[in-house]
Amino acid sequence: MFLGGGKLNYMEFSIATLLSHVSPEKLVTPKILEKKLGCETPSSVAQLDLALELLEKIGILVKEKGKFRRELTERIVEAKLRCSSKGFCFAIQDSESADDIYIRESHLSNAWNGDRVLIEVIKDGSRRRSPEGAVKLILERANPSVLAKVKRLETGDYRAIPLDDRLLFELEVNPSDNSSPPNGHEPIVLDDILDHLVHVDVLRHAIGQDLPIGKVARVLGMTTESAQDIDIVTCKHDLHQTFLPAVEAAAAKVTKGFKDPIAAKRLDLTGLPTIAIGQQSEPQDRALTIEHLDGDVWRLGVHIADIASYITADDRLDREARKRGTAVYLGENTIPLLPDAVHQACGFLPGAERLAISVFLSLNEGGELIEFNIQPSRIQLDWSIDPERVNAALAGEPGEIDPQALEIIKPIWNTIAPAFRAQRRSRGGLEVDTIQKQAPFADEGRLGAIFLDDPQSLLTDVMVMANYAIAVHLQALQVPGIYAVQHTPELVEVNDTIKLAINLGLSFEGEVETEISVADLQRLSLQFAQSPVPQVLNYLFKSLLKTTVYSTKPGTHFGLAIENGYTHAVSPLQRYPDILIQRVLHEVFANGRDRKTSRAKEILDLGSSSCHGQITWNVLTPTVQQELETQIAGSIAHLNDRTKIAQDAENDLAGLQKAEKMKSRTGEIFQGLITGVQSYGFFVEIEDSLVEGLVHVSSLKDDWYEFRPRYACLVGRKNRTSYRLGDRVEVQVKSVDYYRQQIDLVTVTSMLSEAATDAANEAGTAEAIAATTDTDTDLDAVTVSHDLEETDFESGDD
Repeated sequence: MFLGGGKLNYMEFSIATLLSHVSPEKLVTPKILEKKLGCETPSSVAQLDLALELLEKIGILVKEKGKFRRELTERIVEAKLRCSSKGFCFAIQDSESADDIYIRESHLSNAWNGDRVLIEVIKDGSRRRSPEGAVKLILERANPSVLAKVKRLETGDYRAIPLDDRLLFELEVNPSDNSSPPNGHEPIVLDDILDHLVHVDVLRHAIGQDLPIGKVARVLGMTTESAQDIDIVTCKHDLHQTFLPAVEAAAAKVTKGFKDPIAAKRLDLTGLPTIAIGQQSEPQDRALTIEHLDGDVWRLGVHIADIASYITADDRLDREARKRGTAVYLGENTIPLLPDAVHQACGFLPGAERLAISVFLSLNEGGELIEFNIQPSRIQLDWSIDPERVNAALAGEPGEIDPQALEIIKPIWNTIAPAFRAQRRSRGGLEVDTIQKQAPFADEGRLGAIFLDDPQSLLTDVMVMANYAIAVHLQALQVPGIYAVQHTPELVEVNDTIKLAINLGLSFEGEVETEISVADLQRLSLQFAQSPVPQVLNYLFKSLLKTTVYSTKPGTHFGLAIENGYTHAVSPLQRYPDILIQRVLHEVFANGRDRKTSRAKEILDLGSSSCHGQITWNVLTPTVQQELETQIAGSIAHLNDRTKIAQDAENDLAGLQKAEKMKSRTGEIFQGLITGVQSYGFFVEIEDSLVEGLVHVSSLKDDWYEFRPRYACLVGRKNRTSYRLGDRVEVQVKSVDYYRQQIDLVTVTSMLSEAATDAANEAGTAEAIAATTDTDTDLDAVTVSHDLEETDFESGDD
């Protein structure tokens, strides 16, 4: 039985969100689910009742005495659907080690590319074949709206054709749906926007053989090129730049009537000189203090805005923040996690007293961490300073930084942060030197490495240490946590980069055979500065790194070379996981058991690392522990999806901007570097703009080229001309597909050779044929290609 179409298309919550609040271990009542899902109207309550009834019928939920629990079976797995333009679909499970499951078109049950689904495994896999499955339940739709072009059929009906060719459907569009637009907007006449780029809201997904129904929400332009790139990206990924009025109203009242439940336990740090580094005009969610204690001990305070004190679990602001998952950074535009009113009321502003969670890191004179302490606090920010001004002041340039503020900055920048950086480097932690702008998180962010071009890169090492201390503390207390994990890069991609570096004259001891270590990549990246194209190598190196994912269990963070667990906690105004971490710490502060029994004389400080290894009891009650575990576990898959969407959106904007730039330069010739070779052609990175394009093998007219994977090159059968990793070539921009961000290139060799051949064909003379031969000979030097001996390939693997 299929669930996900019909009436349930209109639900105010997804099935995935509903199931995130139901665990296999604990029964939950419909009333509690109503509260958690924000069912405040009779219609939303009716929707919930209907969903629960259907989930029970198909065996996903079990009902006992009016309460529900989740039923788990081995043959039903949660996954995300990935389809190709040719109709091949696979269900990708969240675990990297799990098999992808092949889904035939007849078993899709109207699920679309990107949907999160429950799959029933109907045929086990083998060594050579993936398991097969069928969509049993659509948990969450990935496409509540689509980018499309409007067509009119011969019958007079209208269709919206999605630009994404992995969406294997058309939508019915009814002219009457656009005849009465809201807010006094002009009606949209479908005949006037035929073949225009439009944003279409999905009113109803497909049911059986009936097509989905859509409504044109917005006309973006006559063509994809005429539309604004920010509009294309936000519509493509269904990113909302504004908040609903109800959310804005809740944000306006976020501090009204607020009573701090742990006020008595907060440290009063309002008299301690405090500084924040960031844009002066914006509220900050982290600040710093420094104290020089006896015995050459420094105590660095990293203070994090206590957002979770104001936003309680399952209230309107919490549901909105969870839904968004993370702020998205699109050039100069930010799609925020929370409304500006929350930033203004809860973020750090000079002269304003604010609630905080403070992480105190005690270090010896060598910069080694001695101990740490995590406590709720109240702080008052004294200075907020742009990072560029900090770096200028430290370089001795005249500025307007208060001398007292500079006394805080100097030991952090000159002693503590470099010590943390040295420790990370000694572990093998990665650094990337690239001019590409990164999302401005306080720590290492989504890509999991330190970017040296960031003016706050030294401060990033401090924030990473604060995150790490919190992760270690959660594990020591054995309380629930959400951990940031970065998986190892793909072996094939790493070896291609190694081959490229070797071909460029850098020294590296061959391929990585089985397992990649962070030390291998660190050793490789340190040599990039010695290459003739360091920017290209750093840019490609960045692309090797996998986006950070979240897990309930501690795991390895590859880029930081941390193996025993790491978390994100210092950016609660930008990431929802950071708010979840604060909720766990609140429970420890408020209700954590600091002794084994009430009669025990020894009392431990649950905020201090000094308690580690001494706790032999449950710090939280079983009820609270289970509630937090359920809340975090139910959020993991969704948060990973939102992180992926944010990363894709940020990459899409950069790709569109590059495509737009190159479209205006169609026909121009550039110097480029071959950065990838496949059977169908080779990729060229244009060095001066870091734009990548493809030279398709069909455009190489001077010979028949064969792919030699062992040597990562294409070789001509007759002339033995080769194109391999690291070769420099001259290429011409042939065409640009703006929406798909695809840039087609041709080599100057092929372009001239084809022109000469055409001339020979037209003239039909011996002189023209001779000219073709001469041109081919001259062009060997132009392509800077390597003529490899035929014997080089006879023993190779094809």
